[in-house]
Amino acid sequence: MSKNRPFTPLNIAVLTVSDRHTPDTDTSGNLLSERIAAAGHILAERALLPHDQVALTAQVLRWIEDGKVQVILTNGGTGLHEHNVTPEALEPLFAKRIDGFSALFHALSFQSIGTSTLSSRATAGITPEKVLIFCLPGSENACADGWDRIIREQLDARHKPCNLVGLLRR
Repeated sequence: MSKNRPFTPLNIAVLTVSDRHTPDTDTSGNLLSERIAAAGHILAERALLPHDQVALTAQVLRWIEDGKVQVILTNGGTGLHEHNVTPEALEPLFAKRIDGFSALFHALSFQSIGTSTLSSRATAGITPEKVLIFCLPGSENACADGWDRIIREQLDARHKPCNLVGLLRR
């Protein structure tokens, strides 16, 4: 961390993708929302949608077009079952994929769940509008690992030698 750089609070939206959770039972969405606030960022929006590719794309496009959201964290819908469509819905929005996120997420996940990490299609990218999107699996442990061990540092402008904050729209 560099004390010479100021902390920049970011506007972050959380999208939970689930057919079975409700706002009251969305523990992964709650975890991410709490971590966002604890890190000093702003929870700009939050939504819970079923596994519906069109609805997921539409929600994320609304946030991008609104102009105030800088980062979108999704949880759920990254598995291999046919109803899991989060990567299909959101990767077409990326101008560039952040391949290192997926590679690092899988390396960290392997430490916790071994080869079961193969069934996750965690992904991330940046849109042409300069909005970061991170697609995490739906489990609380996966969301905690993704936020605590990768995303939190990369969304802190003080993190050296580099971070993703400078890529975002202002």
